Amino acid sequence: MKVALLEPLRVSKEMIEKLAQPIKELGHEFIYYDKKTTKPDVLLERSRDVDVVMIANNPYPKKVVDQLDQTKLINVAFTGVDHVARDAAKEKGIKIANASGYSDQSVAELVIGLTLDIYRSLSQGNQDIRKIPFKGMIQGNEIRGKTVGIVGTGKIGLKTAELFKAFGANLVGYNRTEKEEAKKMGLKYLTLDELLSESDIVSVHLPMNNETENFLSEEKLNSMKSSAILINCARGPIVDNKHVANLLNNDRLAGAGIDVFDMEPPLPENYPLLHAKNAVLTPHVAYLTDEAMVKRAEIVFSNTVQFLKGKPQNTIKL
Repeated sequence: MKVALLEPLRVSKEMIEKLAQPIKELGHEFIYYDKKTTKPDVLLERSRDVDVVMIANNPYPKKVVDQLDQTKLINVAFTGVDHVARDAAKEKGIKIANASGYSDQSVAELVIGLTLDIYRSLSQGNQDIRKIPFKGMIQGNEIRGKTVGIVGTGKIGLKTAELFKAFGANLVGYNRTEKEEAKKMGLKYLTLDELLSESDIVSVHLPMNNETENFLSEEKLNSMKSSAILINCARGPIVDNKHVANLLNNDRLAGAGIDVFDMEPPLPENYPLLHAKNAVLTPHVAYLTDEAMVKRAEIVFSNTVQFLKGKPQNTIKL
């Protein structure tokens, strides 16, 4: 079979070559493109006559998938696969695998970082200390004793809950199915409305799909306490970011730490959150650490090797 990695994975070329060695040892061809592209025509050209396509988080649109005649697996080096034309893949009988688990720690740590930034005004303090005249100190808040609501108790949600627990927070959660692992941690499951109305910190950890788009709608967000803060390191369209900005500017929400938006950065100049009070924004980097990139590469190459051996792993339901 022919395997093609269509874009770099933020690890060294030497590591790519090492991870690709088992593919070659099994007698298969491996091709690596070290420059990413979002142009459908180029993606299609790179994908022609390829049995296993390996991509990361750049869009892989229907225009490309519809013309894949030989591809059997789209292997995604990312947790979410909403940037892949899944319906088109299903119609053509192409499986999709992901790299779930590679960024659990990195995402959870950024959630904590955004929370600390809001609670202790770290970014603002860094700016203020450099200004003359000095404005003075900002009194903050502690995580200990706060109620943290985890919306989505999958692997990343549970890792985030674990870190908040280490700070002494009280844990509540919402999920379609209750997890025993979460309960053993001391997390109490609530309805979504209960969680939003009771939590001091709400952290979003849902996948992006038809059911979760606008999941935290204007109506749901209105039920949050005015003293609460919202953290979203999951997917932008899950939350009504325009209304989050409105709540912040009207003192109906105390703060927001947002890593994901309705589109990938750069954001348009008039994007509401850019001009909202008490909003700490990062450019979709929750997953992006040296350690996570290594783990991601290892998982995605393992997916390929196991598929070539006839033992598919990490395939998602289409």
